[in-house]
Amino acid sequence: MNALRGITWPYALIALLAVVAAAVGLLRPQLIAAAASDKKPGATRRVEQNPPPTLFTDAEIAAVGKQAAAQRAKADALFAQWKTAHGTTRDDKAFAVWAARQVPAPPSAKRRAAELHQVQALARTRTAAGRKAATWLELHGKKDIWKLYLHDQRELIPAARGKAEKARLKAALELAKTISDQVAAKDKQPAPFVLDPALRPEKHITSGAKGPYSYPSRHAARSAAAVTFLAALSPHRAEDYQWMRAEVLYSRLYMAGHLPSDLTAGTLLGDLIGDYELAVGGH
Repeated sequence: MNALRGITWPYALIALLAVVAAAVGLLRPQLIAAAASDKKPGATRRVEQNPPPTLFTDAEIAAVGKQAAAQRAKADALFAQWKTAHGTTRDDKAFAVWAARQVPAPPSAKRRAAELHQVQALARTRTAAGRKAATWLELHGKKDIWKLYLHDQRELIPAARGKAEKARLKAALELAKTISDQVAAKDKQPAPFVLDPALRPEKHITSGAKGPYSYPSRHAARSAAAVTFLAALSPHRAEDYQWMRAEVLYSRLYMAGHLPSDLTAGTLLGDLIGDYELAVGGH
């Protein structure tokens, strides 16, 4: 009897395992799909799912692009002071405090009022195509576009280096958000659509609201940090990066998210962050 059990038990187990294996095989596609649905899509996938519409013309973005480019020399001169005092050792906490202090004080109420008039005038020229372009740029101009640009660069370099550069771009984008949010909370300059709710009625701004605050622009800080970093890695693509930065910045004026001075302050901050990330990375 024991001998019979010694023969039949393994076959019974094998049969059971076969049934389990078959069930798992049948369920595997569903399990994989479920796991994929739980995973947040990356930048590449997000843009694939929402490809860019026709963006703004070169003529439309020229002025804002020129204003952004003018911040670079100022940022480089300021960063040289940091580098002289601190070298190239990473110290994000100390750098964040220092960089926040380099952002100019907000312009006078009179100047901001004049800038608001510019944004109001631009709002009267909006088109359906322009709204579509601005919406796409607002959504993907935070991080996705810059990650895609770096992804293209990584295709041509060793994997280890590409992984390190991905981490450094991520650090630059996060630092840009952190510092710009800190400065905005300190200076408390209302966004244009808060000053004039008619600019973005879908925002449903409560009468007397003070925020959200717009100085400096987070989009501008992130874009500038990314452009400074990416252009150093791939100089021959710098013009493409600068063009996209101008597209993102113009979209913020177009949809009354920011005033011009919000953008220049954010760009200066972003350029400083880009310089810092390059220096601490040994570039």
